[in-house]
Amino acid sequence: MKEIAIIGSTASGKTNLSLEIANKTNSIILSLDSLSVYKQIDVASAKPTKEERGDIIHFGIDEVLPNEEFDVIQFINCYKKAKEFAKKNNKNLIIVGGTGFYLKSLIEGISTGVDFKVKLDSNVGEIYDLLYSLDKEYMSKIQRNDKYRIEKAYAIYKKTDLTPSVYFKENPKVPIAKDLKLFEILWDKEELKKRIFQRTTQMINDGIIDEVIFLEKKYTRKPNSMSSIGILETLEFLDGKLNKTQLEEKIAQNTIKLAKRQNTFNKGQFADRTSNIITNLNSDIIKYF
Repeated sequence: MKEIAIIGSTASGKTNLSLEIANKTNSIILSLDSLSVYKQIDVASAKPTKEERGDIIHFGIDEVLPNEEFDVIQFINCYKKAKEFAKKNNKNLIIVGGTGFYLKSLIEGISTGVDFKVKLDSNVGEIYDLLYSLDKEYMSKIQRNDKYRIEKAYAIYKKTDLTPSVYFKENPKVPIAKDLKLFEILWDKEELKKRIFQRTTQMINDGIIDEVIFLEKKYTRKPNSMSSIGILETLEFLDGKLNKTQLEEKIAQNTIKLAKRQNTFNKGQFADRTSNIITNLNSDIIKYF
């Protein structure tokens, strides 16, 4: 059994490449996309349709409802299920998507032993200030409005009486995916922008407005999933703040910013990766298998 990860920015063609490779290499696919995990968020996530997936088994897609939580622990459980299935059925495993944080956690591991669910005693800003006073080294790496990471740091402190820095020193991370080969799709900046604009137009044509109307009516705007790119701008459109042309432009521009962040993250976090344009990368991956 071989395991690979196909990474790259949003709209780089990862999904189509993964399906093509999976068909040629007897592989299953694990989605590495923090929005595709939600059921009923289909257009905004640009997840592959059931027709596109065909006979290829997928994990990490349609795992939870839009108003349910999904975090890195649940992703790692998805990975373990996918790997177990691949082993039992003599398949290879392709991990594909743009959520680099999940992939980094797979490769480096996570510290375990703490129930990370804890209620905040005060507002996020006050909790941040408390933790910063106790552990400046760790908290200086976290933005003051990063509620998710502040909650995790606070859970460590409350459950163990240790600062996060001390806790992670005493509970070192253990790699989870040890033999993972990384392949990165590269695009010229201007070409990638064109692809993003084309995909945004496709999202509009595929009915993202109707999808968001349905999601808001059923789940309200409160869930974290409702603040994702594509959904957030469509809510502004529904509020009358944007016309349809402005909606398309804003989704595209925010997606371009996301792509830039993803590329920066991949370069900074994944030194051992094979990077190439998509046509050559296809050959690189087939040779690896």
